[in-house]
Parts: sequence; structure tokens; C-alpha cells
Amino acid sequence: MKSPGPTRATAWRVLLAVPVIAVLWVPSFDRTGPALWGFPFFYWYQLLWVPLSSAIIGLVFLFERRRSGPSEDEG
Repeated sequence: MKSPGPTRATAWRVLLAVPVIAVLWVPSFDRTGPALWGFPFFYWYQLLWVPLSSAIIGLVFLFERRRSGPSEDEG
């Protein structure tokens, strides 16, 4: 049985830092306007990153899986 070697970081993994930086860099969204459907910018900006983060994580997962090929567990 072949042991898995160390995984090499790919450029796609850099995308995982985007949501973290976007949410933790408070001066970028520390304001009330523009409002969206009555919600201040501070709140809807934070909530916008929930689906965006999921999409980015899914995208990175798909590209990483395609790069590594099918695993032995799948079939």
C-alpha cells in the first residue's frame, strides 16, 4: 500500500484566504451606508460572505479534487 506523500499547496488554496481577510478587515465595512433593503452595510456585507465563502470553498475543493484524481475510497 502506498502512503500518501505531503500535499503540495496549489494556487487555488490562496482563494481560501479571501473570505477570511474580507471579514476580518473591519475598516473596509465599518459604516452604515449604503443600506440594502433597510439593512445597514455592516450587516449585509457580513451576511453576503456566508454564501460567497461556501462558493469559494466548493470551488477550491473541486479544483483540488480534479488535480489529485480519484481516491481509492471512491471505487
